[in-house]
Amino acid sequence: MLKILIADDHAVVRKGLRQILLEEYPSAQIGEVADAESLLSEIMKDDWNIVITDMNMPGRSGLDALTQIKQMAPQLPVLIMSMYPEDQYALRVLKAGASGYLGKDNIHDDIIKAIQSVQLGKKFITPAVAEKLANALGEDNRLQPHETLSDREFEVLKLLASGKAVSDIASQLSLSATTVSTYRSRIMEKMNMRTNAELTRYALEKKLI
Repeated sequence: MLKILIADDHAVVRKGLRQILLEEYPSAQIGEVADAESLLSEIMKDDWNIVITDMNMPGRSGLDALTQIKQMAPQLPVLIMSMYPEDQYALRVLKAGASGYLGKDNIHDDIIKAIQSVQLGKKFITPAVAEKLANALGEDNRLQPHETLSDREFEVLKLLASGKAVSDIASQLSLSATTVSTYRSRIMEKMNMRTNAELTRYALEKKLI
């Protein structure tokens, strides 16, 4: 029996996905959780065939959870879904170990194709992402400033750009304020910026938040 675990903090999203999945896989067992901590707990308790998780949830992000999932269950396929443009996030989540990136705008059209791909042991990659992957292999390809950041630095960048204080970020990511400040310094250095306002302006221009 196919067992699929859905993680999203919006009940309406989970309900919609459940309906789509059960129409295609009537006998599937569909689990639902609303945050990353519950997602990790379910993966520890039970054997799932596929995980579908939102990248942005309260507390720990789906990207952060992905790193832990790959440590706990390296072979478990994880599909990341997000409202953000795939050209900004798809490569990062694929490099982090995801089996595919699903934009929420097209998820109703792509979700079954994505599951079919991972069931065959393949990654789900849209034509747009395939083109970006090809471009990334080009010798003259230049990374954008945010693409030089580590996954953790990228998470901190998004939170800083969203207006969160260092202490709030530390609490959300279960880090010390000193560690977050260190990440902030690295981000500023790598991106050649000096203020949070510059980070926010950049993040908005690049549609990162």
